Amino acid sequence: MHITKITGLSALALIMSLTSAGALTLEEVKEQGYIRAATANEVPYSYMQPDGTSAGIGPDVANAVLKQIGIEEVNWTVTPFGTLIPGLKARRFDFAAAEQNISPERCQQVSFTEPNSSYGEGLLVKKGNPKGLTTYADIAKDPSLKVAVVSGANNVDFLRAVGVKDDQIVFIPANADAIPTVESRVDAYAATELTVSELAKDQANVEQVAPFEDPIVNDAPVRNYGGFAFRPEDQELRDAFNAALVEFRKTDEYKAILAKYGVSEASIAAAAEKNVADLCAGK
Repeated sequence: MHITKITGLSALALIMSLTSAGALTLEEVKEQGYIRAATANEVPYSYMQPDGTSAGIGPDVANAVLKQIGIEEVNWTVTPFGTLIPGLKARRFDFAAAEQNISPERCQQVSFTEPNSSYGEGLLVKKGNPKGLTTYADIAKDPSLKVAVVSGANNVDFLRAVGVKDDQIVFIPANADAIPTVESRVDAYAATELTVSELAKDQANVEQVAPFEDPIVNDAPVRNYGGFAFRPEDQELRDAFNAALVEFRKTDEYKAILAKYGVSEASIAAAAEKNVADLCAGK
């Protein structure tokens, strides 16, 4: 029996060949006639409407950008926030349009586009804000306080950075669980400012903390930059989408989409001032 010895270089070439063979290209997407996308069902970033159509900052921008590169049909999947990256890596969908914050940790697993949005932090509390909270650091000052956060969301990193202990943090599966959790077993829910604003609308028992001060991490106020996530091996597809996104961000249509969902002009401008390479490097 003849056995072929695989050298280090040969092994690397084989791995690269297999990775390339498994890559999804723009041409393949066009040939099949549709692309699969995921939303985390979090208003106003990405969600599904009762009639089954997609909505939110991510899906609205994605649908417009995909048309620019010749893709008309998008098959949407709803998945918990914490399963967006695992689901993408497992090829259950082709990209995630949930405005995930572009962080160095996530960049090690997926390939992000340039930022599509920018947003700060927020707190949802019981009506009247009985604990007098104004920022995440207030929670750290009182060890008896409990704060909820969605599993997989990077808000937990900001809580820990300002001194909130792990035994103060309660993880919940989804944004939809926030209101009953605040009503029954925690003092606050930490999320982005737009998420908290949407949750607080027309609610009798909870409210958004206002005024609120964004947490200070590494001597600067925290600001998130949301982008679209692709598999690293699908680089050609990601690059085509990204190039079209960069051009679309220059249009009035893009600005109108974000403004419709409550994103301020300052936050729209902030997204355009950052680039994905710096964000992935933690800058």
